[in-house]
Amino acid sequence: MTRLGLLTSGGDAPGTNACIRAVVRTAIYHDFDVVGVHRGFAGLMEEKFERLYGRFVGGIAHRGGTILKTARTEKFKTEEGRRQALENLKNHEVDVLVVIGGDGSLTGALRLHEMGFPVVGIPATIDNDVAFTDMALGVDTAMNTAVRAIDRIKDTATSHRRAFLVETMGRDSGYLALMVGMASAAEAVIIPEVPASCEQILGVIQEAYSKGKAHFIVVIAEGAQPDCLTIDEFLREREKELGFGVRVSILGYIQRGGSPTAFDRLLGTRLGVSAVEELAHGGRGTMVGLVGSQVVATDLREVISSRREVDLSLYELAQRLEIYPPAP
Repeated sequence: MTRLGLLTSGGDAPGTNACIRAVVRTAIYHDFDVVGVHRGFAGLMEEKFERLYGRFVGGIAHRGGTILKTARTEKFKTEEGRRQALENLKNHEVDVLVVIGGDGSLTGALRLHEMGFPVVGIPATIDNDVAFTDMALGVDTAMNTAVRAIDRIKDTATSHRRAFLVETMGRDSGYLALMVGMASAAEAVIIPEVPASCEQILGVIQEAYSKGKAHFIVVIAEGAQPDCLTIDEFLREREKELGFGVRVSILGYIQRGGSPTAFDRLLGTRLGVSAVEELAHGGRGTMVGLVGSQVVATDLREVISSRREVDLSLYELAQRLEIYPPAP
């Protein structure tokens, strides 16, 4: 009987538990044994294995986080570490492996595949920067969480006539900030992919104030680097010129948590089922992702050698929708 291993690695993403449920239930349908690996690749190194049954994954689809937990480890990045991981998989009689995670996790999956172990990956990252999938697990929930937070911030901003800098996650990708900025009708969006001038932003906020706007919301990705570097300090030092009082709200890890949206639950279910079907029909070294309305398997080498870039036409669209867009 085939024994399937399952692990979640990297940053947690809403919808992962729905995905775990789908993997386990589909594996059982195919008469596979299922072994869960706790704490990601670190748990793989430490032999944190546990047999999983159908009842183990009952009632988890609505929960945020990952019931298998997650952790990072530098040791797995070494040849010695990966050989130890393969030895552990062999000791526990694991034949195939499903890895749920972002770019780093999928890179780890590829390394195991290159060493001859059958692996299929599932993209899960709120940054939505994995290639060959239109949406990764967790993105929709994170966007909705951030938009709801900004809606609330707007109430306070309007009451006190303030400008708020709202920081979203996105160290290397501005996708989340851009989508959240558009959905929340923010007055400005700052992302790593587009250079930003602090003087221009200052001027835009001043103009908004002079025309009587009750608030000003700037959504900024954590990895964005305006030319003044610390835009919050820059604006606070010039509050008298702005008119608005300036406040900062860092959404941080709140974006990772919470009950997943229906979209993420459905996406996790579809990807989980497809990953097991891929392995059951001989697929190896691939990632299953959502392309259009279909789930498509793509070679992990192609996935890792590429990066999903932000569509800058959407950034231009966001600027056109701003009441006071920055000068070109």
